[in-house]
Amino acid sequence: MNPRRPAAANPPYRLPPGLLSLRHRGGWFALGVLALIVASFWSLDLQWRQFLSWEAAQSMGRFVGEFFPPDTSPAFLQRVATGAWETLAMSALGTGLAALAGLALAVPASRLHDGDAAWARGPTRWLLNALRSIPELVWAALLLISAGLGPFAGTLALALHTAGVLGRLFAEAIENAPPGPGDALRQQGVGRARVFLYATLPQVLPQLLSYTLYRWENNIRAAAVLGVVGAGGLGQLLAFHMGLFQMGKTATILAAMLLLVALVDGASHASRRWLTR
Repeated sequence: MNPRRPAAANPPYRLPPGLLSLRHRGGWFALGVLALIVASFWSLDLQWRQFLSWEAAQSMGRFVGEFFPPDTSPAFLQRVATGAWETLAMSALGTGLAALAGLALAVPASRLHDGDAAWARGPTRWLLNALRSIPELVWAALLLISAGLGPFAGTLALALHTAGVLGRLFAEAIENAPPGPGDALRQQGVGRARVFLYATLPQVLPQLLSYTLYRWENNIRAAAVLGVVGAGGLGQLLAFHMGLFQMGKTATILAAMLLLVALVDGASHASRRWLTR
């Protein structure tokens, strides 16, 4: 062995770029977000001194004290239970319709493989952006004109907004699916629809279900708020009794909302854990 010949060595290790290096995009992005937050504090007229004053605390304490005792009369509890069931039904039906519409729009909004022309991808994504950019309250206010007061308008409002959200999430999941199984079927001459049903959809189905359950949790809260504009459910009861300053009844409705959200959150969390095993 030649003593002058250097021994084989590993290639030199390169340290990652510094936090403020020009190549560290994440660091500069985080710094920009931090600067935006600081600028927001300076630009907004935040009355911290008034908010943290003793007078404000006393006023808030008196207001909270008016909620006690809650109204627990059997007749009113029956009305609250009916409103809670209506809110739950609105959220479940709206989410189900949104999942079906979102999946139908996600397929043309995604590029299924490298050679896919995906001519409808751009227009469909614009449609999804339009659906989710309009809040549920605005959709409900528009649909109340045609569907009238009640849960029907609230259900359609939830379905339209959530279809835009789920459609975009579904499209991203479909595009990020492993391409191997689909490519193998395409090489055997299998058609586009069958490739999607037998290769792409089985891979992303647990993720799609997880997205749908998460949006159902959000729609429970949204359905309760939609009742404020007359779309039925607990929100309509809340707007009515709070407008009349009947704080005991308002406290009972708020407690029912908290209980309903907690139950749905727990069931949804358990379902997502079961799906991802």
